[in-house]
Amino acid sequence: MSIQVPVLRLPHAADLSLPTYATPLSAGVDLRAAIDQTLILPPLGRIAVPTGIAIALPAGYEAQVRPRSGLALNEGVTVLNSPGTIDADYRGEIKVILINLSHRPFAIERGQRIAQLVVAPVIQIGWQEVHVLEKTERGDGGHGSTGSM
Repeated sequence: MSIQVPVLRLPHAADLSLPTYATPLSAGVDLRAAIDQTLILPPLGRIAVPTGIAIALPAGYEAQVRPRSGLALNEGVTVLNSPGTIDADYRGEIKVILINLSHRPFAIERGQRIAQLVVAPVIQIGWQEVHVLEKTERGDGGHGSTGSM
């Protein structure tokens, strides 16, 4: 399934490619850093990295900003508010909040792939207030209540 999403390439990303899928079956497109100079992200540091694009999602869709597994595994760098949600009515620049969970500084270069963006359908709910919820086998058991690994 494919939908068309209007994208605005901002002036500071004029020379960068639009987000693309790395393989034909990739779920997300790669977001790139639209920065003028190398940024150094210190250990435990966090920063909002601009991507140089803004999008107009159709109603009924969201975009999720997710970490790149290679950055997480190899560098200890991930998306802090993962997944970050971009709502259908947001029209500003997409920025990626990165955090460095490693013990060494991490350099972010212009055009570097820093995260991925997955577009997915959204269903909005309506609340139906009740006095009692239907019983289930699990009941109100919380974290870890379904057994060990």
